[in-house]
Amino acid sequence: MTEESAHDGPTESTLETDGSDTAGDEGVVRRDRFSGGPARSFLSSLAADERIFEADIEIDRAHVIMLAEQDIIGDDVAGQILTALDAIEVDGHDSLPDGEDVHEAIETAVIEGVGPDGGKMHTARSRNDEVAACIRYRLREDVLEAIETTLALRESLIEVAAEHTETIMPGYTHLQPAQPTTVAHWALAYEGAVRRDTARLLEAYERINQSPLGGAAFAGTPFDIDRERTAELLGFESVVENSMDASSSRDFLLETTQALSTHATTLSGLAEDVIIFANRGFVDLSDDYSSTSSIMPQKKNPDTLELVRAVAGDAAGGVQGLTTTLKGLPRAYNRDLQRATTHAWETVDAVTEASEVAAGAVATADWNADALAAEAGEGFSTATGVADLLAANGLPFRTAHELVAIAAENSADYDALEAAAQDVLGESLEAYVDPEAVEAALDPAESVASRDSQGGPAPEAVGPQLETARDALEADGETLEATDDALEEAHEALRSEVNGYV
Repeated sequence: MTEESAHDGPTESTLETDGSDTAGDEGVVRRDRFSGGPARSFLSSLAADERIFEADIEIDRAHVIMLAEQDIIGDDVAGQILTALDAIEVDGHDSLPDGEDVHEAIETAVIEGVGPDGGKMHTARSRNDEVAACIRYRLREDVLEAIETTLALRESLIEVAAEHTETIMPGYTHLQPAQPTTVAHWALAYEGAVRRDTARLLEAYERINQSPLGGAAFAGTPFDIDRERTAELLGFESVVENSMDASSSRDFLLETTQALSTHATTLSGLAEDVIIFANRGFVDLSDDYSSTSSIMPQKKNPDTLELVRAVAGDAAGGVQGLTTTLKGLPRAYNRDLQRATTHAWETVDAVTEASEVAAGAVATADWNADALAAEAGEGFSTATGVADLLAANGLPFRTAHELVAIAAENSADYDALEAAAQDVLGESLEAYVDPEAVEAALDPAESVASRDSQGGPAPEAVGPQLETARDALEADGETLEATDDALEEAHEALRSEVNGYV
């Protein structure tokens, strides 16, 4: 997992002018007065900003085109700036001059290439709204990638469920044998949870995909800008209307990190189950998702899933770190925000990778049907089924529960139940139920088949669940595809506009 991160941008300094002055060797923002001192490296986020380098280039392009369309700068100047941005993009982040952050470094490179008119690129803009736009622009791509991995995991779980609708397995509560169920029922339980994780990320994406450009430092700008136009050029669905909110809010980061943390928690539970099942011989993980010991050659360890399990802690830490950074910040821009974005980048990277690994591990695992069936009836796991049978034949459920509990202390068979009936009821079990029905209820497969209520493990109840899961997966897949297409169309449209100037 990568540890690459990008910090938020610097303070509220803004050049809402034509930017005609230059800064010599010291960059274009801080000037000589603020260009030195031991805190410069502490303030700098240039190295970490590589993550949002391409986002900043695109945002610069959209802003320059809007400025030209609004006659705030001339078409010839716009063409020079856009040509310089193309060259900077080709040369890459590593070729940027020294600067406090990627935004200043790109602007400095533009001015070096164009001359003083390059400074007009920053007209009607602050680094505050610029960096907020960069974060949203890049984060939405990362979130779409994370959503794609949740869809892959859901597909893997659905495939497992479809293949194992009749594969009986033990079900647990408190890690104790509880009731028999099926592999399909287990897999669909996780599919439902991951489906909700997908939904949370899609909802977070909607609030990420809003443009803060035009908020400037926080108080807007006197220039006749068109915020809707820059939003359109960048593929944002709308604008964050209030300029102070646009430049300073990071709740979209917190919401996204929380949604990722919730997904990581789901993944952690899934990983734990599979680790336990592998330990008990119920499932065999592919070698691609296992490792061996450095000293014990016979070992096959579920290492990848152990790391998936651990990512939940990383994600929870990201939420805590981000929440603590944002807590109590006064409105408008504060430099604390430079430390906030790292938590989101690290979380989205870790959780996306963990989700992808979990999907692969589930898809390639082999389920041991014989071992599962042999264990399904252990611990008198069909006891509840017997109690239900007695209740269905007129015995109060609590009385049936007592009777079966007494039988469980001795043996999980008909004789133990008959003895308990004599003790509790003072008469034979046959007075309430047919012995053959009791024998059937004691069988794990029959017990599962009887649980055909909506959402239950019976194969006929699993069928509708599979249909619902497939329909939801298809719908979310179409949403993701349409969203990807919309961003690609916006990117191509922006490129076309740029080509009209260069």
